[in-house]
Amino acid sequence: MSNEKQKVTSTDEFIKGLWRDNPVFVQVLGMCPTLAVTNTAENALAMGLATAFVLLMSNILVSLLRNFVPKQVRIASYILIIATFVTVTDYAIQAISVELHKSLGAFISLIVVNCLILSRAEAFASKNSVGRSILDALGMGLGFTFALFCLGAVREILGNGSIFDMSIFPEGYQSWIVMILPAGGFFTLAAWLLVINKVQTKKAKS
Repeated sequence: MSNEKQKVTSTDEFIKGLWRDNPVFVQVLGMCPTLAVTNTAENALAMGLATAFVLLMSNILVSLLRNFVPKQVRIASYILIIATFVTVTDYAIQAISVELHKSLGAFISLIVVNCLILSRAEAFASKNSVGRSILDALGMGLGFTFALFCLGAVREILGNGSIFDMSIFPEGYQSWIVMILPAGGFFTLAAWLLVINKVQTKKAKS
């Protein structure tokens, strides 16, 4: 019975970030990269995966060191840990694709101050085991990536008539240029929030 309860709890730790407590669609965290780099599906996916990697690695390290870091300097310590993995991610993206690195620009470095990562370190990883912290990070990271990809895909399809630079509409398609402009990020986010809230409200009633 205890093992079954633990299994359900562990599964829930992973699933909650994907839907019930999705960082973007439910908690509305990390709005800076969400609105700024989701003008294409590729940029959105890259930023989501980069953030998920930093979240996973920082959660692991914070959990491992939770009994050794003094409470008085815990926030500074967490920021130092996060900044280390952000630097690794920054160099990795630059090595893989200079073009992608330029597209994401300063927003890679701004992962350091992403409230999602710091909040998971403080609220969860610093109080739980490594295993649970990994599940939490994977769920939240993939949930964040999923949300960014949803925004990026819609904006690229409507704004460019393509997905991952592959055209999906006939040649005469009139692109909605506004969707790849900053205003398009707000429109798309509002539309997704409306859809998610309607689904959750309907589910709660049923």
